[in-house]
Amino acid sequence: MTERRDVYIHPSSIVEEPCQIGPGTKIWHFCHVMSGAVIGGRCVLGQNTFVGKGVHIGAGVHIQNNVSIYEGVTLEDNVFCGPSCVFTNDINPRTEFPKHGVYLPTLVKRGASIGANATILCGHTVGRYAFIGAGAVVTKDVPDYALVVGMPARRVGWMCACGERLRVALDKATCAACGATYTRTHDGLAPEA
Repeated sequence: MTERRDVYIHPSSIVEEPCQIGPGTKIWHFCHVMSGAVIGGRCVLGQNTFVGKGVHIGAGVHIQNNVSIYEGVTLEDNVFCGPSCVFTNDINPRTEFPKHGVYLPTLVKRGASIGANATILCGHTVGRYAFIGAGAVVTKDVPDYALVVGMPARRVGWMCACGERLRVALDKATCAACGATYTRTHDGLAPEA
């Protein structure tokens, strides 16, 4: 294995070459990173994490225990994946008719949080700083800053980038915790400059 400075890989983990792992990343017990994966700096991969071929993971991403990130999934910077959350990459799998690497892409944008045991069906985008509640099943795109829960997931509110729930009135919101301000747009919520 290629020497990686400032990267911790637990001896029980398998990291296939070639792949890229950024400085400060920690890969804990029983993980498997396949060749072609790209993992940014300052990430944490909890116990029993699987990272598939060609997966892209940005910087500062935290992946809790028992998460499999399959080919076709992209996690941008500072995404949080709760314990045992699920990603898919094939909408209609059949063992007799394999896809041979042709999968529906899934994009989780910067700062989004995915709760424990949530399922993200492939072919969808989770917006910037969106918050997916524990156990939710995402079956369509999630707008930036949206709070979604349930099966199937539905929007029940809005979240600040700092992680606090927002109260939107007259198409405006100000976070009580950090003071950030937002405006309602035709497709979601946007921070004010």
